[in-house]
Amino acid sequence: MSDEVEAAKAAAAAYKSSDVDGITGAGPETAFDNILSGKWPSTKVYEDNTVLAFRDINPQAPVHILVIPKQRDGLVKLSNAREDQEGILGHLMFVAQQVGKKECPEGFRVVINDGEHGAQSVYHLHLHVLGGRQLGWPPG
Repeated sequence: MSDEVEAAKAAAAAYKSSDVDGITGAGPETAFDNILSGKWPSTKVYEDNTVLAFRDINPQAPVHILVIPKQRDGLVKLSNAREDQEGILGHLMFVAQQVGKKECPEGFRVVINDGEHGAQSVYHLHLHVLGGRQLGWPPG
């Protein structure tokens, strides 16, 4: 089993046991919280009032950028999205395409891992923008 799959299984277990103040699935503190607070450094490529994009510290392609909402507001995984979060979801995709076009003019891929079987290892919704080389198909 790959390190990423093991990390996803551990993250899923932590997520499942992380009810905060009676809110099911609020999610434990993540590395992204530390980046957003400035406790941990990141190489930012885009930032506005609601979204941050930065380079992944463990890139899986020559270009690997993560796009995250600054406020989790329950968005620990895509399958938790509520109807009132449609705007931030669209904005995340819009920022992903802006970053992708700038960083990978020949093309890019946007990936969202959701849950344990989706190999999600950080329970704070995030979009991976991957490119900088010819990507293969099918993934995974």
